[in-house]
Amino acid sequence: MAPVAADAHGGGLDASGCHNDRKAQSIHCHRQTHTGIPKVTDGDTIRIGKARIRLYGIDAPEAKQTCNVGDNEWRCGFEATNALANIIGENWVTCARKDTDRYGRIVAVCRVGEIDLNAWMVGNGWALAYRRFSLDYVADEIKAMREKRGIWRGQFSPPWEWRRKKR
Repeated sequence: MAPVAADAHGGGLDASGCHNDRKAQSIHCHRQTHTGIPKVTDGDTIRIGKARIRLYGIDAPEAKQTCNVGDNEWRCGFEATNALANIIGENWVTCARKDTDRYGRIVAVCRVGEIDLNAWMVGNGWALAYRRFSLDYVADEIKAMREKRGIWRGQFSPPWEWRRKKR
């Protein structure tokens, strides 16, 4: 079964269901939810069909990022990606759009059934609350930090700092 979306009019829509509204000089989007079995890109990004979806309010270690536990380096970005893939499994995901980012990705809160994937990733220590954009997941982060879950069991650079150093 393919994802279904209804649009108010056809033509000129991108993979996100958006188009340039020349009269209003803005981007106008029709689809507010995306549903399907996703492909996991990394710990905070998925694809449903052609739509690239960034999980709202969180930032996970990059796929190639490493962290340390004591003297041991481990592939925390790879583990974060696997954690998201494992919680999704072969289940359908429903994402509610909140925004579109500067890369054209949909920014959304995504769920598998009753599980808020964004909160789950932060609460299990596989992502940080991305305070620059939202305070929604700060309590989940504090709990993960106290319980030393995921990346909190050792030392790491926040993903936004790791990216900045790699540029």
